Amino acid sequence: MTVPDEQPGSAAHVLELVANGSAASRADLVRELGLAASTVSARVQELVEAGLLAESGAGVSRGGRRPRLLRIAGQGAVALAADLGSRHIRTGAVGLSGDAFDVDDHAVDPAAGPEAALDTLAERLAALAERQRAAGRTVRGAGIGFPGPVDADGSRIIAPARMPGWHLFPLRDRLADRLGLPVLLDNDANMMALGEHRAGHRGRRHLVLVKAGRGIGSGVISDGRLHRGAHGSAGDISHVRVDEAARLPCSCGNIGCLETVASGAAIAAALRGEGLAADSTADILRLVENGEPHATTLVRQAGRDIGAVLAVVVNFFNPEAVVLGGALAGAQPLVAAVRGMLYERCLPMATSELTIGAAVCGPNAGLLGAGHAVLRRTATVPARRPTPSAADGPHASAAGHG
Repeated sequence: MTVPDEQPGSAAHVLELVANGSAASRADLVRELGLAASTVSARVQELVEAGLLAESGAGVSRGGRRPRLLRIAGQGAVALAADLGSRHIRTGAVGLSGDAFDVDDHAVDPAAGPEAALDTLAERLAALAERQRAAGRTVRGAGIGFPGPVDADGSRIIAPARMPGWHLFPLRDRLADRLGLPVLLDNDANMMALGEHRAGHRGRRHLVLVKAGRGIGSGVISDGRLHRGAHGSAGDISHVRVDEAARLPCSCGNIGCLETVASGAAIAAALRGEGLAADSTADILRLVENGEPHATTLVRQAGRDIGAVLAVVVNFFNPEAVVLGGALAGAQPLVAAVRGMLYERCLPMATSELTIGAAVCGPNAGLLGAGHAVLRRTATVPARRPTPSAADGPHASAAGHG
């Protein structure tokens, strides 16, 4: 049985409610879902027969028979997750309860080309999979967040800036072949948006996440689902032209893009031009925390530039929350400047109930989003081959099963 997208009343939704503690019995599920008891029982029975749910005794009676309690079966299913950055790979396992564990960071340089990065990624994930199996867990697949554009099929990398050799590289299928597992691939900001939505903003149906790190990216949640657009490029604000960038050349081939003035790479370059040691976003944050005036000014201006672009997005899309993630979101002057620009430039109707703030998942947001996407899409009976879904979000390559 393949558990489909987490639509209300679906098997995936039932599994999610039990996993996160919202429901402990069939009666709880009936109340949560508003469905007939017979429908809920059928969903539960499917999951029990698939080995994903188990019954564990009786609960407290509320006037009738004592309800049979439900729990995640055995050690439960896990997904492998990886978040690629400009200089490292962060890996971890994600369980049905939504927690990330066995998290590790490993230095890697994706700009050196895809083959070396693929080798490192496959080795780290294969070792992670073995540790999970040794602990009695079932590995359902792997989810990957990549710092660049991914095609509409979720299979290949498309013309990533500053990363020669990656254009049209079939990362999903190559990694699936190496791991013998289904693989989901998407842009890292999309994976972060999924993670933040599930972990910190579950009740909101419309959300925009901005990843402000060495580069700038954005992920969009529309009506509770990841919105990728017609060709997978929805949310790309990095190459929107801004006044502050004037005629600065961008890696995309255009001039005046937001990335040329508001990204961590651009800020670090400007600081080095002033004789300050700034090779990474961590260096930028350190300078801001130490009160270095030039660094603080540049970070605050970056926040204003990002906020100016987001103001158009907020007026047009009318989200319930704007979430700022990535390393630069740790700088309060940037967050404050974004918030100020949104209140200054957006319609009062668009901001009256808008939540604006830093991400709550920290550096694990991408892992949580990638892992949750895998578990939601590829939870299967181990003896049967997974079938990828064609619904929203990342796409799967079903090269095997765990």
